[in-house]
Amino acid sequence: MARLSSLVVAILTLTPAASSRHLRASKVFLDGRQVQNEYDYVIIGGGTAGLTVADRLTEDGKTTVLVIEYGVLSEAASLTTVAGGFSGMSDSQFMYDIRSVPQVNLRNRVISVLAGKVVGGSSAVNAMMTIRGTAEDYDRWGSFFGKHSHWTWEGLLPYFKKALNFVPPNADITKTANITYDTSFWGNTSGVYAGWPSYQFPATTAQMEAFKGLPGVEIASDSGSGVPGVYWYPTFMDPKTVLRSFAKTGHYDNVKRANYHLVTQSKVTKIVLDGTTATGVSFVPAPARGQPGNTAAPVTTVTARKEVILAAGGVHSPQVLQVSGIGPKKVLTAAGINTIVDLPGVGQNFQDHGMISASFQFARIPQSARPSSDDLRTNRTLSNWSSQVWAANRTGPNSIATGNSAAWLSFPVISPRSSKLSSDLTAQNHASYLPAGTDPTVAAGYRAQMLSYASALTNNKTAFYNLVLQGGSASGLLVDLHPLSRGTINVNPANPHNTEPQVDYRALANPLDATIMGDIVRFTRKYYLDNPQTKDWGGREVAPGASVTTDEQLATFLSNSLSPSVYHPAGTCAMMPLELGGVVDEELKVYGVKNLRVVDASIMPTLPGANTCQTVYAIAEKAADLIRYGAPKA
Repeated sequence: MARLSSLVVAILTLTPAASSRHLRASKVFLDGRQVQNEYDYVIIGGGTAGLTVADRLTEDGKTTVLVIEYGVLSEAASLTTVAGGFSGMSDSQFMYDIRSVPQVNLRNRVISVLAGKVVGGSSAVNAMMTIRGTAEDYDRWGSFFGKHSHWTWEGLLPYFKKALNFVPPNADITKTANITYDTSFWGNTSGVYAGWPSYQFPATTAQMEAFKGLPGVEIASDSGSGVPGVYWYPTFMDPKTVLRSFAKTGHYDNVKRANYHLVTQSKVTKIVLDGTTATGVSFVPAPARGQPGNTAAPVTTVTARKEVILAAGGVHSPQVLQVSGIGPKKVLTAAGINTIVDLPGVGQNFQDHGMISASFQFARIPQSARPSSDDLRTNRTLSNWSSQVWAANRTGPNSIATGNSAAWLSFPVISPRSSKLSSDLTAQNHASYLPAGTDPTVAAGYRAQMLSYASALTNNKTAFYNLVLQGGSASGLLVDLHPLSRGTINVNPANPHNTEPQVDYRALANPLDATIMGDIVRFTRKYYLDNPQTKDWGGREVAPGASVTTDEQLATFLSNSLSPSVYHPAGTCAMMPLELGGVVDEELKVYGVKNLRVVDASIMPTLPGANTCQTVYAIAEKAADLIRYGAPKA
């Protein structure tokens, strides 16, 4: 048995509020004290994917799994509170403190890199938006491998269904808000819930209906149908308790198995390799918040009899590979790390959704669309009622997270020049927009992605535009769903083992990003200012301002205000062919290494046009089947 002194065991290091509950329900540590020397599988990362895979692999009661998590196991109210949707992200103790390198195309601004640092990972702190994306998002993944790939919409849909327990909205709210849904796209067996609030502001429905005033916009019947459009979507929430539903509540709390172990507050130092075979994992106590790593910390090494599964997320999975000697040789050499497997794609192909800081307001939401979310703040009668019904039975506006309605639109719908921009993207020298010296295989993969996007720009199967509707006078989040620029996440060469990796979004590196985002702003102007459905609502533009009209002016606005992240880091261990810069194959096995897989957002070759959490659950469900049963037969 591994010595207790060699690690910080979760049960002994929980906060007082969390420890008593989990000591009583301890199924994680034998006797609550020690981990074993060997397990069938060792999973690095107790987040969205890691806990899902651990739950599935241990279902037989025999297969042994250890999950190693950097963060704590917590019952903090900030993690479970639904109202507003951002309480988890606002609690800094559960977030990694990472800053990007200065962004040269954003006036050298430094960007916060947010990711969950707690059991449950980012599913514990995200905005609870349960979005799936379009069918073409997933068919695109398979296209990089050829027509026989099982990574397609059809191949993933069963896992989307398995991943979540869909509970329809209440009948009265469905009728009054005109909510549509189709249960054929959902499952009802998972411990992770997709639920609905018990209240919707009439203004949200009115703002959704207002999209009918713009040509080409479709109202989709269900958010899980795989088509672009304007639609209602559920919340990662258990509707019975009206608390956040996430990987911990769905794949850990009620799983009482002696073969499923978890150690928290532990930092993985490397994947142990015997030649090019993964045989285990070494880890140390995680440093205290804000403190550097301790090079003298005691090391625990645990053997994996079958496989090591890396599920540390889009930011940290490439770092773990690189410090283990797996990655681009020139990156590892610069950091003084011995290269065991030269794998050029590790840490490359970094993507995130871009948030555009355009701002619009409605001065006069019609009385027929009231109350609005603004009224909750300004109308004391409404506010008092909201507090009363919440206290009485956890219903009303406080059951709303960030909202349940948004537009997810294709590029031909929002822009009259989709064909031209498609041609411009096709004609680019794509490699010239990547970092100097990028490996030719990574450049080839980038070109394949850009050609796929060039096609998508002219059809109505991929959503590029996202506007979240929140039922208030101010505009909601405005997001570019498919940025063309690619960044990197590599170890810090000066201190690769005891500092966070260097994160470079390389925002606006591809100049067509600014052009596409400019058209996103222009279309949003139409919705607010040139829409027969909203003509009497007193729409006005706050930013960038009516005088900002040309591509050049909009590009300047973006350089001053764009956030290259909505905290959906992905792509850094891409599932693509090796000759296209891939890191893992279609079974999520790392190229050149035996008994090692990656299962998290880092394997996404391209971002889905959606918040990434639901997709990560589906990836993890599919990965569990790949691990247990192998690839599906053609």
